[in-house]
Amino acid sequence: NYENYPKLVPQYYSSIRIRSVRDNIAVVEEHLLLGDLELLFMSKHVAKPSVLHEVYVIGGKSRGSYIRQEFIEIPEGTKILVDANLKLTGNIRIPKLLDKSKLSKNYSNLMDDFAKICEN
Repeated sequence: NYENYPKLVPQYYSSIRIRSVRDNIAVVEEHLLLGDLELLFMSKHVAKPSVLHEVYVIGGKSRGSYIRQEFIEIPEGTKILVDANLKLTGNIRIPKLLDKSKLSKNYSNLMDDFAKICEN
């Protein structure tokens, strides 16, 4: 439910606009805040519910970025494996605004907040 992100985690998503949905694929315009980094981009989400969620950034200054989230059932609950390849260009390059470890920490915080919402 991408359209609910601004309500669920407004500290990360100031706006979401769904452009199209077909089967398990959605094209979404996202305004994402990760710490000091503000991103506006168009993305293609491909989902296999409860198994896999892949995000391809198809427009904006982070075009070509890719995030893969795999959900694995374990005795304690669900383990989420995240593989991210972020491509930042122009005036949003990582060394200018924040280092890679801080970006990774901010993304981890976003994932933690989503996990808390799912647990409730």
